[in-house]
Amino acid sequence: MTYCLAIKLESGFIGIADTRITSGNMTTTAKKVFTINGDNHSFFIMTSGLRSVRDKAITYFNETIDSEDENFNKLYKAVNAFASQVKRVAREDKEALMESGFNFNLHSIVGGQLQDDAEHKIYLLYPEGNWIEVSEGSPFVIIGNSGYGKPILDRTVTYHSTMQFALKAGFLSFDATRISTNDVGFPIDVLCYLKDSYHIEEQRYTRDDLREVSKFWGGKLSESVASLPDEWTHRLDALKQS
Repeated sequence: MTYCLAIKLESGFIGIADTRITSGNMTTTAKKVFTINGDNHSFFIMTSGLRSVRDKAITYFNETIDSEDENFNKLYKAVNAFASQVKRVAREDKEALMESGFNFNLHSIVGGQLQDDAEHKIYLLYPEGNWIEVSEGSPFVIIGNSGYGKPILDRTVTYHSTMQFALKAGFLSFDATRISTNDVGFPIDVLCYLKDSYHIEEQRYTRDDLREVSKFWGGKLSESVASLPDEWTHRLDALKQS
């Protein structure tokens, strides 16, 4: 499984991707983010799904970039070009994968800003090649294992949050997922993009880098639960005596 998150903010965007790859009883580490930084031209692709499908689609897309990159003046055009390669891989491999008991399940997040984009944008691309754009009203998207970390973001992050706040909330969302499942884990790759900068900054964090943050959050969470008003629990007789 995977945890990939992108948050669109008024001032830029934040991205987080885990690196754990599981195959049967084997666990390895591999990067799940593909990044392009150029003159007035910057975008990323995060992926969730079969690694073989991902690698083939990215390889094909790299060839497209080599020949057509200058034609991508808006991000949706790059998204469409990558979608074409995803559909190409589906035509080549989907039937054989299904016969072997595997689903063609490549979900992708594409985000960035190209020279003719009025602002930075984030898109969610489905395995079928269709996509939706992330909006201000729902400013984040997760692919992979989303159930454990989404509630934290729903309660805290808005389009007007600061990038630092969004990164903190994003890490807590990843950390909740990591603790609750064994197929998501460190290290994580963090992306940071400032509006109109045309440069995605990337940083990798290990478990040791963020161990104290995770420990601090766990302690604060326990303290918060303990300090919740408890009058409503008194209707239960057993709790009165505990």
